[in-house]
Amino acid sequence: MKQIYFIINPKAGNGHCFKIWKRVEHQLRGNQVSYLAFFTEYPGHAKELASKIALKNPEQKIIIAVGGDGTMHEVMNGVVDDCHLTLGFIPGGSGNDFSRGFQIPVDPLEAIAVILRLGKQKGLPIDVGKITLADSKEHYFINNMGAGFDAMISYEVNQSWMKALLNKLGMGRMVYVYFLLKKLFTYKTSTIDLSIDGKKHIFEQTWFVTVSNQPYYGGGMKIAPLAEPDDGLFDITVVHQLSRWKLLLVFISVFWGKHIHFKEVKTYKGRNVSIHSPTKLFVHADGEHIGFTPLNIDLQASALEVLTRRKHTEEVEMKERDSNDCY
Repeated sequence: MKQIYFIINPKAGNGHCFKIWKRVEHQLRGNQVSYLAFFTEYPGHAKELASKIALKNPEQKIIIAVGGDGTMHEVMNGVVDDCHLTLGFIPGGSGNDFSRGFQIPVDPLEAIAVILRLGKQKGLPIDVGKITLADSKEHYFINNMGAGFDAMISYEVNQSWMKALLNKLGMGRMVYVYFLLKKLFTYKTSTIDLSIDGKKHIFEQTWFVTVSNQPYYGGGMKIAPLAEPDDGLFDITVVHQLSRWKLLLVFISVFWGKHIHFKEVKTYKGRNVSIHSPTKLFVHADGEHIGFTPLNIDLQASALEVLTRRKHTEEVEMKERDSNDCY
């Protein structure tokens, strides 16, 4: 077994993550698993910790984020240039889209059992997205990024005191609904100049653009139903020229991935994306506010290894071909 490091965000899930870690810790000690654990103390600390662990020595190691998608986002950004480690995740936040997309059990004891089993073999090499903003700052995402209405809602939610309160009551999703309804009738749509692998598209009255590496975002919304994190392609979703009331239908249907059947929803695949707009639009990466448009996005193929129960895209395709050959 490789050396295992845990980076725990005790404040994730309104403090519930600390209780999750105590359960995991008890399991680890019971199974006599050797590990080192570090706790985050402020925003950005998980990235710093992950970077320091990666630089310790060139040994093969596993870093497991215990927290929400924001914690995983920080850890990933701290180690994206390191080829000697594998990432794991134990969900302890309110959204946990990484665990959905990469098929990690919600129950922490089941999750650590899966991770310890998967840690004995090679992780799945997955793609990540590299975002370059106008000020040349670079950010990476592992789940998805977005520009426009959804990024603004994400920003408002993360700044609101209501998030912690509703998380404590087990109603975390309601804060997204609240801000969606609050901003729905005042948000001004924008013209988007979108370039995908050099091909330009102009979209008027655009609500938002998302670039996805796996299907889920926003706490379970299936924004990109066909996205695969290891296929060398992003899934791009554009929502435009949609009435305010019809946008509500889109947000309801997105939990089942049915929004892609609306004529106002366009989907594409590509490796290099740029987003420009006449006015600056909010931008998020894995649900974390990182700045504003314009920006460029480049796919970094097989940039990280993660512990996941997802099947490798090539393995799935081979099995499908073998199955078809039987008829």
